[in-house]
Amino acid sequence: MTHRSDLRAALTDSLLVGDGAMSTYLYQQGIPVGMIAEELSLSRPDWIEEVHRQYLEAGARLIETNTYGANRERLSRYGLEGKVSRINRESVAIARRAAEGKAYVAGAVGSINAGRVPRWSPAEYRDLYEEQATALLYGGVDGIILETFFDLEELLLALEVIRPLTDRPILAQLTMLEVGRTRDGHPLTKAFSELQKQGVDGVGLNCRVGPLQMEQALEKTVLPDGLILTAFPNAGRLGGSDGEYQYESTPEYFGSRAKALRQQGARLIGGCCGTTPGHIRKVAEALQGLAPIPRVNPKIPEEEVVSLPLQVRSRPTVVEQVRKETTVIVEFDPPKDLEIDEFLHGAEVLHQAGADAITLADNSMATPRMSNMALASILKSRTHVEPLVHIACRDRNLLGQQSHLMGLHALDIDQILVVTGDPTRIGDLPGASSIYDVNSFDLIRMVKQLNEGISFSGKPLRQRGRFVVGAAFNPHVSRLEAAIRRLEKKVEAGADFIMTQPIYDVETLQQVHEATRQIPIPIFIGVMPLTGHRNALFLHHELPGVKIPVSVMERMQDLKGPKGREIGVKLAEELLDEAVSLFNGIYLITPFHYWEMTAELTRRIRRRGKSRSIATLERS
Repeated sequence: MTHRSDLRAALTDSLLVGDGAMSTYLYQQGIPVGMIAEELSLSRPDWIEEVHRQYLEAGARLIETNTYGANRERLSRYGLEGKVSRINRESVAIARRAAEGKAYVAGAVGSINAGRVPRWSPAEYRDLYEEQATALLYGGVDGIILETFFDLEELLLALEVIRPLTDRPILAQLTMLEVGRTRDGHPLTKAFSELQKQGVDGVGLNCRVGPLQMEQALEKTVLPDGLILTAFPNAGRLGGSDGEYQYESTPEYFGSRAKALRQQGARLIGGCCGTTPGHIRKVAEALQGLAPIPRVNPKIPEEEVVSLPLQVRSRPTVVEQVRKETTVIVEFDPPKDLEIDEFLHGAEVLHQAGADAITLADNSMATPRMSNMALASILKSRTHVEPLVHIACRDRNLLGQQSHLMGLHALDIDQILVVTGDPTRIGDLPGASSIYDVNSFDLIRMVKQLNEGISFSGKPLRQRGRFVVGAAFNPHVSRLEAAIRRLEKKVEAGADFIMTQPIYDVETLQQVHEATRQIPIPIFIGVMPLTGHRNALFLHHELPGVKIPVSVMERMQDLKGPKGREIGVKLAEELLDEAVSLFNGIYLITPFHYWEMTAELTRRIRRRGKSRSIATLERS
């Protein structure tokens, strides 16, 4: 079946299962993190062949060579620049042996930028791509897969070089930072059209996002006639817990979403980072016996933005308020754009609905957003909304952190939430550095040190800080007792209040209440309304730190759009009725800037008028 001229026909006429990750799977098997996977094709070819065989046995009918980063630029970092041709040729030979005529072999060529800040010479990159592709073609691949390209410009350059070298099929896969758009700003519809002009046989997406977000991007993209569509999602997003990083999506979930990618017209479906032979086995089982579905392109309506006048009202600080009555903090993420009028309008509506403070994340999900310091200052000056800003350990070294805090102090912004911050590799600038000079415990201590009139370095200050410091708490863990001990350490470090991850069922709410009885500071219980079934799927399966109960999943089944948001609000209201009887602090999280949803929930809390004494809240 694997005569190289057959691959184009197979991709045109049938549905193929691709393989999964190589590097992340090898690391899961215990190879040292410092090892470069591509070099193992020379030093341990048996390891690479075994991974190929596992994917073949799982049901893959196209396997990629172990050559994603086998270009001269990357190999030179390890002193291997003289082995480019050999590594690529040997990798093809290994894949051929493993395939045993049962699967096609595609030569993998990765982006040279690979998510880093683009600083490259087109002439130099042409040479690098030609060198690698020539070696792969000489080795005898059935086709070429260009993968993990963040920028359309670089992918077009690679095609410009490689297309004249061969008549074998070439598949070009982009990687999204923002769903539906390349890093260099091109919508996928335009990108796919430009790639077709360059002579590519197929286009698709790989890496960075899980299957659900990949599906959502394809739903809004026009695929030119005649192109093969491919999809190689990650096993959800990468998340950290207790110092270890892992991908969230289970093989069962990953396999179930393969059918949805087929519905989008994908004819080659595999996996990228975090996927294993187990994930691919479930994909193969889900697609077994199914034929490809013709692509149906979407018609996307233009979204309308409503602008309303702003009004002003002041509020006390959240810690002062929570000691007297039910207090509501609403999270409303800063915009990803330069325009702020819509954000300010939403913040003011939330304020009018009864929010005691608007909390502003610090580049949540490692995605660049407008400075929360700047927005907090604007909120105070223009609307008198009380801001509460997040400070991530990720983005600033100790020098920057102290400077940032001093600036907040000067702006009379004294309510903050200290968080670790998602690693930059999951965000829009994966090549950026994650600083992490200190962890959240250390930063809480150092902020309270400023309140004592002592700088981070230990030097005396002429004025004391007045920061009220919050800490985060994730109750969605296998061992709640360990999480509570971690929370107690944050209290010991000086935290003044706690804000939890969103909770979606009464049982977990009650468990948290019981488990935190001894915590002597206010706890703001997190509630984030769902917007639809797919939102629930994404949060549960692909986003670290959030779990959705089966009963809630069932109620959200197949819901989307206004109806999905309506039921999402109803579920949140039911949860809030219990939450306000247990906690004085409520932390409403706004999904996708749907501030109308959180405004409605805030009004419900105010109508209820629930109020308890601080003695009950503090559980002293």
